[in-house]
Amino acid sequence: MQFADLYQPISQDVVSRAKQIKLLICDIDGVFSDGRIYLGNQGEELKAFNTKDGFGIKALINAGVEVAVITGRHSQIVQQRMTSLTVKHIYQGQEDKVQAYEELKASLSLTDADIAYIGDDGPDLPVMEQVGFAVAVNDAHPIIRNLSHYTTLLPGGFGAVRELTDLIMLCQGQTLGTSGTSA
Repeated sequence: MQFADLYQPISQDVVSRAKQIKLLICDIDGVFSDGRIYLGNQGEELKAFNTKDGFGIKALINAGVEVAVITGRHSQIVQQRMTSLTVKHIYQGQEDKVQAYEELKASLSLTDADIAYIGDDGPDLPVMEQVGFAVAVNDAHPIIRNLSHYTTLLPGGFGAVRELTDLIMLCQGQTLGTSGTSA
């Protein structure tokens, strides 16, 4: 199965970058979610996560690629969701995402070329400028889209993460899973 049959054509440069990925780092708001934050009268915060994205994360982890999240906000919802997806590297409340990025890179003994990052807005820019494979969700800010090596066909919160996990897996010769545990 070709990636273009599922989503959109990709360049040889994108294929080369995706083949090298050993760690995928994701932003949360605007990437895993659609960027909206729902606040209740009692101050409770709600976010919506797409199960397709969750399934893609689980499949990528099962294929041997590490996954991390780095987000500027702190939320118990994010902790619960990422833990349920078996994501081991969860960095919340990160005003400076580069610090978390450098810590991850060192702890996993990786180089910039080994790492992909998917983001949507200004706080993601400093990390995206360093990684080997910078990815923007379809509805990302134009600055982020212009910097990225690949822009997803799908918007944040609506399968963009799954699109990227499929891209990495297919470029690395993995079979896409269509069955397994729920996400």
